[in-house]
Amino acid sequence: MRITRPTHALIGIALIAACAGSEAGGPMPTKLTVDADYYSLPNGLKVVLSRDTTVPTVGVGVYYHVGFRNEPKGRTGFAHLFEHLMFQGSSNLGKMEFIKLVEGNGGLLNGSTRFDFTNYYQVVPSHTLETVLWAEADRMKGLAIDSLNLRNQQDVVKNEVRVNVLNQPYGTFPWIDLPMTANENWYNAHNFYGELSELEAATLEDAASFFKTFYAPNNAVLAIVGDFDPAQARQWAEKYFGSIPKVDQPAPPDLSEPRQEKEKRASRVDKLANRPALGIAYHVPERWTPEWYAMGLIDQILGQGRDSKLYDALVQRTGLTSDVSAGINWGLGNMFNYEGPMLWMVSVYHDRGMKPDSLLNVIDTEIESLRTTPVDSATLDRARTKMRSTLYSIVEEFSGLGKLDLLAAFALFDDDPSKLNQIEDGFAAVTPDLIMKTAAEYLRSTNRTIYTVVPGASDRPASGGTP
Repeated sequence: MRITRPTHALIGIALIAACAGSEAGGPMPTKLTVDADYYSLPNGLKVVLSRDTTVPTVGVGVYYHVGFRNEPKGRTGFAHLFEHLMFQGSSNLGKMEFIKLVEGNGGLLNGSTRFDFTNYYQVVPSHTLETVLWAEADRMKGLAIDSLNLRNQQDVVKNEVRVNVLNQPYGTFPWIDLPMTANENWYNAHNFYGELSELEAATLEDAASFFKTFYAPNNAVLAIVGDFDPAQARQWAEKYFGSIPKVDQPAPPDLSEPRQEKEKRASRVDKLANRPALGIAYHVPERWTPEWYAMGLIDQILGQGRDSKLYDALVQRTGLTSDVSAGINWGLGNMFNYEGPMLWMVSVYHDRGMKPDSLLNVIDTEIESLRTTPVDSATLDRARTKMRSTLYSIVEEFSGLGKLDLLAAFALFDDDPSKLNQIEDGFAAVTPDLIMKTAAEYLRSTNRTIYTVVPGASDRPASGGTP
């Protein structure tokens, strides 16, 4: 199990012709419409059902409202540790038998840990839906947590950290380095993979308490998409999950971040890196606000694709780098499937003899034009088209799991999976003036964090600043 996005293929989605265009953006050629039945069981489990008979498969996901951010202080990496423990057996299934059950029925499965949730998902032939629901309920009802399993998975996670992070060039860049530097609140700024000493110190009592609290039905969403009978699925959800008792949840942690008023700079030496790296982060607007939609289009204009301003300036015109990576919730999802404060990040790799400020100057020129001059209609229309394509690609991912992910996230965070059908309208309402206003506030230099990775013989942190 890994902290990564799943690999995806395609499945069709329902598109209907738009009845009318937006006053701000003109007519839209299509409108995304995903039908979903949403309700809660008496024990608080949220259930989302979305039928699509394109292929005879069904996707099942259970999303728990616990991720990197709200894991206990002093137990960093615990959310990820539990992603591993959930495959170590339950009341009626032995160690790794959940995996054998799914794969033996021709399905596939995985799990992931994100900022605000941990999820477990499967794609199976439609006729095996009841079996998978029984198995998911079995481990929600009674995970097998014992000293042997805990010790074994502590060692697995520690080894994963060593192999995938500590012994990899740029291992924490930028997805851990930038949040830890840009954010002030511990919940947003700690080492998400976990400090090895804290993983080692976790006790059986810690694990049992974590499971009882956060893996309760009233802290979860069950999402089912694909080719199934909705009435039958409702019966099975009640049959297998309905008897699991709810658990009083602790008050959610305060995830808020203060307004950043001063540029931050930090750096580290990476003995495994062969080229310097530059990362930049800006705090973004709160989800669902007009400015948040505008920031999504700003990301498309500046950072997405070979027609983006940063790619044109840094790669095509100046040759300062060979590629540009950028995004909101970059590396751990997309701009839709998170809950708390978030960053827009840009990262590039460049030649050793080049100063990071050389790239920053070019980046600043492109950003400043967006902050001071309204974009033309062609640029805004192209950004909307790219965003619509991005949204459709997310929804179409891997046998419906992309659609499942968004429905589950909006149920978990907003109690409203129908928000999926409102996203296009939000982007359609963005105007050139709103783009400029949003850029002026959120792309100011005092709202950014600059992080550099310097190739070298030592992995000791550098003193700070750019080289």
